[in-house]
Amino acid sequence: MEQTPLPIPAALQEFVARVMARPIVPTHSDQQTMHVGADELPWMEAGDGSALQLLHVDLNQNLWVSKSRIPPGYRVPTHYHTGLVFAVTLQGRWFYAETPEAVNSPGSYLFEPAGSLHTLCTPEDQEGDTIAWFAIYGANINVDADHKITSIVDARAALELYTGYCEALGLDTAKLIVTGA
Repeated sequence: MEQTPLPIPAALQEFVARVMARPIVPTHSDQQTMHVGADELPWMEAGDGSALQLLHVDLNQNLWVSKSRIPPGYRVPTHYHTGLVFAVTLQGRWFYAETPEAVNSPGSYLFEPAGSLHTLCTPEDQEGDTIAWFAIYGANINVDADHKITSIVDARAALELYTGYCEALGLDTAKLIVTGA
């Protein structure tokens, strides 16, 4: 027995026609690109020679993107991340105390899986600061020698620390990219 096809509602026919008529390559977008120049955001100085320049925070994805400036002979507290981390070294050198043979230098790229415990160090004998770009998903969990948590910083905390610091000093953060709620 042959079946008669069901009629397609006019609204569905119109929708299909619109989808089929749209270009494969977008010709416009409601979204705009956002740009931050190298010196358009202030550095948040930690008081020990290190500093952080926050570039972008996506609160929906718990992502924070920053540049870190680290002096020679510096040791960041041992920590791990609850999400993925991507890093590109722009200047200087750095390594993890746990894997000192893997030295990051200008142009190096590093991928950190979630849960990787490490202690970032810069060589004492290098001239000038190390500058590296980091994209961090999730939280940065700092631990002591007994692996007890000493502090936690996620995207929201990084945003609050950075903007609070800058506001207290009258520094302009208008170019900081903040997305999400």
